[in-house]
Amino acid sequence: MSQLAVIALRTVIAIALAGSLVVQGVLLPLTWLDLDQARPGVRVAVVVLVLLLVVTMQVTAVCIWRLLTMVRRGTVFSPAAFRYVDVVIGAIAAAAACVLGIAVVAAYSNRTTPGDEVAPGVVGLICGASLVAGGVALIVLVLRMLLAQAVALDVEARHLQSELDEVI
Repeated sequence: MSQLAVIALRTVIAIALAGSLVVQGVLLPLTWLDLDQARPGVRVAVVVLVLLLVVTMQVTAVCIWRLLTMVRRGTVFSPAAFRYVDVVIGAIAAAAACVLGIAVVAAYSNRTTPGDEVAPGVVGLICGASLVAGGVALIVLVLRMLLAQAVALDVEARHLQSELDEVI
């Protein structure tokens, strides 16, 4: 991976983390105030689920930052990388569950109030977004399997190189 790509990705991660702090510090309290007419359970659930979504993004960003550090050092093809990749997979799966939770809260809100608080099509779109996020978690899982193969090949190559060095 080129140095320029690493710097660009770190810049994007830093901006995303700064934006997530704005969401946590400013937008979530404003969302809480904006939902003052909603049922208390709905209000709490929406704010907590959005907070958890932001946290999953932050966890993913930090893990990717650590993986980029490993790339820069040339140690990404090591068992230590699996810890970060596993956390990323878990965070993305948790984000998918949170998005599905938002859809459930929206559907519940529609059932418990007269009229539709949230359009049924929007609830369907949110469910679709949850499915896509789950698919992303599965893609990262497949990439983890590829990393495992690369690590195994790297270990075997080092072993063969050491045997060759002994013969020479």
